Amino acid sequence: MGCWRSPVLAVLLLLCPAPCPACPAACRCSPPEVDCSERGLREVPWSLSPNTSTLWLGYNFITVLGPRSFALLPRLRLLSLLHNRLELIHSQALLGLGLLQELDLSHNHLTVLTPETFLPLSSLATLNLGSNRLGELEPGVLDALPQLRALFLQDNPWVCSCSILPLWRWLSHNRGKVREKSLLLCRVPELLSNYPIMAFGDESFRQCQDTSLSPQHYITFFIIGPISFILSIFFCTFMGSLVVFYHSLRRESHCWRRP
Repeated sequence: MGCWRSPVLAVLLLLCPAPCPACPAACRCSPPEVDCSERGLREVPWSLSPNTSTLWLGYNFITVLGPRSFALLPRLRLLSLLHNRLELIHSQALLGLGLLQELDLSHNHLTVLTPETFLPLSSLATLNLGSNRLGELEPGVLDALPQLRALFLQDNPWVCSCSILPLWRWLSHNRGKVREKSLLLCRVPELLSNYPIMAFGDESFRQCQDTSLSPQHYITFFIIGPISFILSIFFCTFMGSLVVFYHSLRRESHCWRRP
């Protein structure tokens, strides 16, 4: 009887499917889609199937995306985090999402984004950053997304000063990728409040371009400044010595004349 046990167990193991990762209690799973919306979550669930391709995390209370928040989801293609309380996205939060095609970060509290954050998203085609607290956007953020086809930036408090020039340049060269163009409005300064960013022209930033200095200029100033200061001290000392020497000569000649 014992001789039959091993072959029978082996056959049963082959016939039985491998156990799937458990669906988080706060989510609804219908592989490959996972819906964790409106569950009061404060962080990204960890026990998700690696085969997940769509993940809904909207309408929760997530404030921070830490390092490698989605590293166990290499097949993810759509990620929605709209209507959370996101304030910070770690530079390595999105590592492992090379297949992600759509990312929705709208209706959050984001104020700063770094290019390093989006570097792993080599396949991203749609990015929604609408309704956040962005005053400006580094050009490297968008340059890190080579496959980007649709960008949403509406309803942010854009600061229309020289700092917005890099973003304006990108928008001007990629008008076809920008959605809701009419909703890209200045918030600061008050004089330009509600003025459309896309309505600016080259002449609007002429002063910024004329006064901008390259790193070489700054290096030159740092070198010339101290040297000029030292030379001025030597010059003043030299001239002062000449004056003293001149007065001493006059005094001696006057003494010789008196007898």
